[in-house]
Amino acid sequence: MARTPLVLPLIFAGLVLGAAALTAGVGRSDPAPMPAETAKVIAELPAGDWRLDKAHASLIFRVDHLGFSNYTARFTRWDATLTLDPRNPAAASLTAEVDAASIETDYPDPASLDFNATLRGETWLDTTRHPKMTFRSTRIEMTGPQTATIVGDLTLRGVTRPVRLEARFNGGYAHNPYDAAGARIGFSARGVLNRGDFGIDYGIPAPGSKMGVSNAVEIILETEFSLKAG
Repeated sequence: MARTPLVLPLIFAGLVLGAAALTAGVGRSDPAPMPAETAKVIAELPAGDWRLDKAHASLIFRVDHLGFSNYTARFTRWDATLTLDPRNPAAASLTAEVDAASIETDYPDPASLDFNATLRGETWLDTTRHPKMTFRSTRIEMTGPQTATIVGDLTLRGVTRPVRLEARFNGGYAHNPYDAAGARIGFSARGVLNRGDFGIDYGIPAPGSKMGVSNAVEIILETEFSLKAG
């Protein structure tokens, strides 16, 4: 059977800071307090438009292939901007753009089959007519001291659908003399989308079968953002 792992995205990208709001109610416990070290980091971080550090960012996707493996590939050209006041993370906004033609699959023999080109084609990403994928957050829901759900609109192949990313704040530091890029923060995020919702339905297994490539596409993001002083 031909290898037909699939798709995409996006993006992106995770940001979360601050404490979750306390939830009142009988029998319901308060969320764990924010670690003191994390609270200190957040207090020192500046507000502004944080830009993705492309040298320290990965956009990976995985699909189930025949039930035998989680086929893994990535997009290599993408960018994102995070508008963030660390003391008011729920008001943050995230935008991202992915070059759909930058898909990279590690197919072993490009001479016999350029699998990257296959996935750029009309059946899959159709990058000639739809060269960009975009993501714009619509709301941020704090789920813990260092975690949040990012809800946003993903546009892929000309179709826009809502997606959710579960994000975690990994740490950061304020401006200092040791990092020329400026203040820095880091996040990890994961999400799942159904490719069929975006018109990419080739090879989806019949109900009750795994003979094909899963409709569900797992998105995995590792990101760092920087903000220059001034």
